[in-house]
Amino acid sequence: MQLTNISFKRIQQLALPAIVSGIAEPVLSSTDAAVVGNIAEFGTESLAAVGIVGSFLSMLIWILAQSRSAISAIVSQNLGAGKITELHSFPAQAIYFNIILSIIVLFTTYFFVEEIFTLLNAEGLILEYSMDYYNIRVWGFPLTLFTIAVFGLFRGFQNTFWPMIIAASGALVNIGLDFALVYGIEDFIPAMGVKGAAWASLIAQFVMAVLALVLLLRKTEVSLRLRLPIHPEVNRLVKMSFNLFIRSLALNIALMMAVREAAGLGTEFIAAHAIAINIWLFTAFFVDGYGAAGNVLSGKLLGEKDYRSLWKLTKRVNLYNLAVAAILIGMGLLFYQPLGQLFNKDPEVLDIFYAMFFMVLLSQPLNAIAFTFDAIFKGLGEMGYLRNVLVGATLFGFLPTLYFAKYMDWGLIGIWSAILVWVAYRAIALLIKFKRKYIPLVEN
Repeated sequence: MQLTNISFKRIQQLALPAIVSGIAEPVLSSTDAAVVGNIAEFGTESLAAVGIVGSFLSMLIWILAQSRSAISAIVSQNLGAGKITELHSFPAQAIYFNIILSIIVLFTTYFFVEEIFTLLNAEGLILEYSMDYYNIRVWGFPLTLFTIAVFGLFRGFQNTFWPMIIAASGALVNIGLDFALVYGIEDFIPAMGVKGAAWASLIAQFVMAVLALVLLLRKTEVSLRLRLPIHPEVNRLVKMSFNLFIRSLALNIALMMAVREAAGLGTEFIAAHAIAINIWLFTAFFVDGYGAAGNVLSGKLLGEKDYRSLWKLTKRVNLYNLAVAAILIGMGLLFYQPLGQLFNKDPEVLDIFYAMFFMVLLSQPLNAIAFTFDAIFKGLGEMGYLRNVLVGATLFGFLPTLYFAKYMDWGLIGIWSAILVWVAYRAIALLIKFKRKYIPLVEN
């Protein structure tokens, strides 16, 4: 059996396409935010609404998208162990599993949208815009979850190129339609405002789903024909997905609590937080690109039981991501002023944003370590430990810091201090676990 290649060139081949595909979802939300934030009338309220809904949608997508990591881990481990032909009926069953999950979530949120956003401190015009935006974008859930499942299969097969093509196509469609539908085209398309941004994202999700379907059927031997009995690996998929579901629930409780507290500070504060969180998510997916390479290769190495190469891979991917973090910090410092103006022109919103944006930059090295180990642990199938780390980080790191900062009246600086503590907790816990469990396997 040919050993897994973990050279610099091979890692770049996997990581660079993964960066492009990984930023698709934040590009959808960030483009929506940037375009609606510059609407001449009620731009700040529109930005606040898209920020609230974008955070809620990211929460749902992240929770449900964890099946991608489980699918990728199962496929890559079987590939490394030389058992890929035994999966046969697993891909179709995994995809239908994802679609069913998305439909359940769609209908359990659609009829309670006003209550959900009221709970997040949206009111008045912001609440109205939030409901308008969500009631359109939510129908993209099944499309997104289908695409995510296909991405998991491609990653398991050690291929991040086709996900990149799919995601880049969706992002380009979304950007073009955002400008056309939000602002309108004279004598052709009326300006639709927030609803236009939602339609742009929904159409982009449809395009991505169609491309995913076509490439899956043409570029792989995977069949979407549902066959019984249930494949044994589906049980492991459900177990992994459940652990990752709890993990993502804890993760998104933290993010949504941050949104809720920012909204409670006032319209300008939630608008500034929306800018910061969109930039943070965008940069996080740059870091996650190298994490994806670690995720793809670590599962295969585990299947091969090549622990020495696993350790080398972990060191290399962490160093690459720290370099990416340094570049992101440099870009953030260089474009400190223009980044805020890209999203909104309200002087009060921008003053608040500029006063706290340095916190987003400080988070980058912590993101690099936490997200790298997070991705590698997913490839190794350590979903139970990832669950425990996120629950611990949220309960014992994020929430105490958040409420202490609120008591001290630190505003957005306090909210982002809680986020930094939360990410640092994850980075340290995962580093300790890897050293305790996998370094001895290398030595033995």
